[in-house]
Amino acid sequence: MSLLKLSDVSAFYGHSQALFDVHLSLGEGEVLALMGRNGMGKSTTVKVICRLLKHRGGVVMFDGRDMAREPAHRAARAGIGLVPEGRRCFATLTVHENLVAAARPGEWDFKAVSRLFPRLEERRNQVAASLSGGEQQMLAIGRALMTNPRLLVLDEATEGLAPVVRQEIWAAISRLKAETGMAILVIDKSIKELAAIADNAVILEKGTTVWQGAFADMTPQIVETHLGI
Repeated sequence: MSLLKLSDVSAFYGHSQALFDVHLSLGEGEVLALMGRNGMGKSTTVKVICRLLKHRGGVVMFDGRDMAREPAHRAARAGIGLVPEGRRCFATLTVHENLVAAARPGEWDFKAVSRLFPRLEERRNQVAASLSGGEQQMLAIGRALMTNPRLLVLDEATEGLAPVVRQEIWAAISRLKAETGMAILVIDKSIKELAAIADNAVILEKGTTVWQGAFADMTPQIVETHLGI
């Protein structure tokens, strides 16, 4: 049984349709790469999953539960943890305050997050606005983990970061896959890094699922057709 399943999903911004026919399925403990060129509906799909945007057609199921009428806070309580594009940390709160503000009971507490990202322990009493971009990204991931999610959604978690920091983030995601039973949905442009962690992939084009399957089955022709410039 899938933990997350989207079938025939459509969604709109006002009168403008953004998603037309999105299908994806993600099981417990799996890593799914959501891929596509810019503007093809990836972040909109994430908004629908996290209930930040209501879908107009199709079905969104999470853990066997129809999410159609669920608001965002109930999606979070159900176990969907979002690391949003652009990080969106609480700028005037300290690292520790950012993390405990979202905390829910479970194995992911401040100590556990600090083991994954030791720099957050070092910066514990600094306000988020004073952190580097990479440190803010670690904080955003830590904040999502502190909700103790069953599904972690990472929307462009390495975008705009220095190469050394990107590798730290990818290493952390690899650890999460290896050491937890958490399902992970990740949006990123780096095929090389995704290939090391993703079990399956879904490619969107103009708000429609145009390919899905095992990441290892994604041929160079598929990449060129749907992801090439």
